Formats: sequence, structure tokens, C-alpha cells
Amino acid sequence: MPESPIRKLVPFAEKAYKANKTVYHLNIGQPDIKSPVAAMEAVSQHSLQILAYTRSEGSEGYREKIANYYKKQNIHVGSDDIIVTTGGSEALLFAMGSITDVGDEIIIPEPFYANYNGFATASGVKIVPVISKIENNFALPPIAEFERLITPRTKAILICNPGNPTGYLYSKEEIKKLASIVKKHDMFLVADEVYREFVYDGLKHYSILEEEGMENYGIIIDSVSKRYSMCGARIGCLVSKNPQVIQTSLKFAQARLSPPTFAQIASEAALDTPQSYFDEVIDEYKDRRDTLIRLLEEIPGVKVGHPKGAFYCIAELPVKDSDDFARWLLESFDVDGETVMVAPAAGFYSSEGEGMNQIRIAYVLQKESLVKAVRILKAALEQYPG
Repeated sequence: MPESPIRKLVPFAEKAYKANKTVYHLNIGQPDIKSPVAAMEAVSQHSLQILAYTRSEGSEGYREKIANYYKKQNIHVGSDDIIVTTGGSEALLFAMGSITDVGDEIIIPEPFYANYNGFATASGVKIVPVISKIENNFALPPIAEFERLITPRTKAILICNPGNPTGYLYSKEEIKKLASIVKKHDMFLVADEVYREFVYDGLKHYSILEEEGMENYGIIIDSVSKRYSMCGARIGCLVSKNPQVIQTSLKFAQARLSPPTFAQIASEAALDTPQSYFDEVIDEYKDRRDTLIRLLEEIPGVKVGHPKGAFYCIAELPVKDSDDFARWLLESFDVDGETVMVAPAAGFYSSEGEGMNQIRIAYVLQKESLVKAVRILKAALEQYPG
């Protein structure tokens, strides 16, 4: 299994804590937004006498409420099209296990969420990358690039929309192009849509299951983690109109018995969160994004992608090895006892040598902390011996 580029630096951060340093965490997408009150109260005010198993596919009441949520997003699915999972991570594992055999291939635009590497390794699947570039803001590569990579073992294209780690938002036209490819070649289009709500600049998210004719080809991966700032709940879901995909995924769900009961209770209550919650959160993230990008672009030698969704961006630094730079920040550098933790971006690629001078930044800190963190980053780049 590959190491997590996000979590592998934790021991260095812990040493920094022991040296009484303040560490600004730009490395992990843990929102600082409060979880919905209704979700927390649903657990604290429960009346359960026995903490029992639920159904392997998730409780029927919760799945019905999820289906109603999707209908509001113009995604018309029923409760039987949904498997509740232990986080979006398990949904991805179920998807890979259901649509591939060992040695099969999945095409993924890179850079991509680092754990796709781990999920593919666990499933015996080969990732075939198609590289998107910071120079054109990580836009979808030409369709010809996808088609030349398709082999008899290609089973799916996997995208994250909006994207982690780039913040890229796929347009309706791009989704239509991908849909046409998978229908033409009888493959699946798997879309990790966990950041669906976080879209900026007046743009709109377009789901693969809004696209006509995708019933047999589309699989959505979803999660409550970022939408409701409930990362610790570990509740997600797999959604598909293809009955064979659901039936096969259910076998994996049965093997792990059931998703966690209390977390489903909290997640079901979270679905009643008013739109005003998201309006405030989106305004906050947009303000943070604009501040972060402006400050990064003021640093000599730094190039940065402009995210249209989620809460991440990729920055290219004037260094040869961002992994070494990230460790040096924690071990050897501080400004008045404060330093920064970033995620080296090479771990978000599967192509050898790509992303070596890039980092992923999560703008999940208060704006004042973001300003401090970027100032520290600028000072570090001026002094970094590498």
C-alpha cells in the first residue's frame, strides 16, 4: 500500500508540537466549520436501548431521505439505488470491487485524490493516468487522450468533481464528453461528488446522473464528511441506477455487516440542514479561496491553480522536491515559533516524477490563519536551502 502524502508527515508535526511550535495545517481537508446542530442533537437525544446492527445497505429511512436529497439536485434515484457505506472511502472500494477484477484498469485524470492509489492497490486494479496540467488550470485533457488509453481491460473512468486536490469543476460539456466515451466503449463513469455543494463564481455542479442515458454506466460516490463538516461520522454512499452494480456492492456491504448506527442517525438528521447553512459556508470558503490565491500569487516563483469548487488548490513552488521542503518546514523552520504543514503533491499522481515541485493546500482555516500561514510559507521559500 502507498503511504498517504497527507498523513505521512504527522510524526514530524508531532515533533514540532513537542518543540512548542504552532503548526498551521494546510495539509488536510478537515473543515473548521461546525457540524449541523440537528445532527449532533439527534445522537445526544436518542432513545435507543440497544445499539444494534442496521441493514447492510443502510437503514431504509435514511436511504429514502438521501433519495429525496438527490431529487432536489435533479438526480432521480430511489432508495434501492443507494448503498450506505462507511465513508466515501468504502464506497470507492465497493465500486472498484464490483466493476473490476484483478489486473483490470481504470483511467483517472491526475492529479487525483491520493487514496485512489491505495484503493486501486487494495483491489488489484491498475490506474492508467491521463495528465492534466496546471498551465491550463487542470482542465479535462482532450478526449483523444482518453481513447488512446482504452484497452480490453479498461473498466471505468474515475473523476472527482469538484476535484480534490485541484478544485477543478468539470463543465456540463466535459461531463457529456466523458459520458459519450463510456457509452461508446461500454465502460463505467465513476464520479466522486463529495464536494458537490462547494461551487463558486456563480457556476453550477452537473452530476453524471443528470446526464441522459447514464443509468447503466454511472456510479456516484458521496459522503457527509465535507458537506456537513462531519468527517468523523464516516458515512458515505454508493449510488447507481445499474441493478447489477447495486447487487454486487451489496455483497461487499454484507461482508462488513452494516454501517455505524449512531453515525447514520446523525447523517439522517443532517439532511434537514437549511440552505442558509450552505450559503454561509460557501461565502466563507470563497472568501478564503480569494485571499489564499491572491497571497500565493504575490510570492515570487509560485504558480497556483484557480479552484472553482471544493476547498483545495495546487501550488507549484520554486523547489525541486516539495516532500523535502514539507519535512524541512516542520523540522527546521519557524517564524516566531510558528510553521506550516503542507501536503506534497507527488502523492496525488501515479506518473513517476510528476508533481515533485507542487503542494496541495486546503483552505479550511480561518482567514487570519491563512494569511499567517502564507506569510510563513513565503519566508520559508526565501530561506529554504534546497
